[in-house]
Amino acid sequence: MQLSRLVSFLKALSDPNRIRMVALLKDGPLHGQALASKLHLKPPTVTHHAKKLKDAGIIVERRNKNTIYFHLNEKSLALLAHGILELGGDQMSNQIQVKDEEKLAIIKNFTTVDGKLKQIPAQQKKKIIILAYYIRGLEHGKKYQEKEINEYIQQFHEDFATIRREWVMHHFIYRQNNMYELNPKEMWPLVF
Repeated sequence: MQLSRLVSFLKALSDPNRIRMVALLKDGPLHGQALASKLHLKPPTVTHHAKKLKDAGIIVERRNKNTIYFHLNEKSLALLAHGILELGGDQMSNQIQVKDEEKLAIIKNFTTVDGKLKQIPAQQKKKIIILAYYIRGLEHGKKYQEKEINEYIQQFHEDFATIRREWVMHHFIYRQNNMYELNPKEMWPLVF
């Protein structure tokens, strides 16, 4: 999970009224007037807080005629909370340590002269080295469409879906709404 998204999530929940809104919405959707009444706030204040929660992916809006209902996005909320727990403990310092000579030997064994991947290594450590080697061609801060990621991967291996999935699973890259972005290198299991 991208670190900046986790920060936005925590900022959105940094206000007591927003936490109370989330608590109310866990029982079901409510419209703005109902939230304002239950929270003892003015409707424009509820709208302001709802926008912050919506931008962070915590709630969604659904319109029913002239009334907007706010729904808790439980799946997103669970994913964001889990993302924070994943960063806890030793993960930030749990990068695998590999000598440069070993990295080069593994790359040489699994790549062709023209830079194509012969096969995806079965051994976890070797697989991570290969994933880190090929992720270097993507730019930090740039968002990629799934099609762009697939085309990039196909330059060196035909099974783009597996490589893409492995990058996500090992926190090299983050996916949301079929858009991909590199995670900070601190989240990677290996920096090349």
